[in-house]
This record gives sequence, structure tokens and C-alpha cells, in this order.
Amino acid sequence: MDPDLFALQLVALHLGALHPAEKALTLALAFGPFAILGLVIALRRRHEDEEPDEHEPGVEPGEPLSR
Repeated sequence: MDPDLFALQLVALHLGALHPAEKALTLALAFGPFAILGLVIALRRRHEDEEPDEHEPGVEPGEPLSR
């Protein structure tokens, strides 16, 4: 067995199980940003669906407006 791998396994065993508060914090840090991103995307899509199209007639969206 590789001594470095054994040392890493020994350290992992030494640390033991996480406290429930640490477990909750780890899960929140791991999945929280994705949950917030999903919420923001859902809210923005809902907001965009409610707005009527306000572009000038005859001008395609994304086309620069001449001034």
C-alpha cells in the first residue's frame, strides 16, 4: 500500500463523523448556490413572460437602433 494513501485514509478516519450542524452547513454550501440560481432563473422567466414586447415595429430584437 502506498504510504501517502495510507496517511490520507488515516487522517480521514481520525477526523470522524461530522456534527449535524456541520453536515447541514456542508449541504447548504454544496447545494445552496444551485438552489438560489434556479430560483432566480424561475423568477426572471416569470417576470419576462408578464412583460409585453416593447420593441419598435419594424425593428427586429437584437438589431441596433439607428439614432
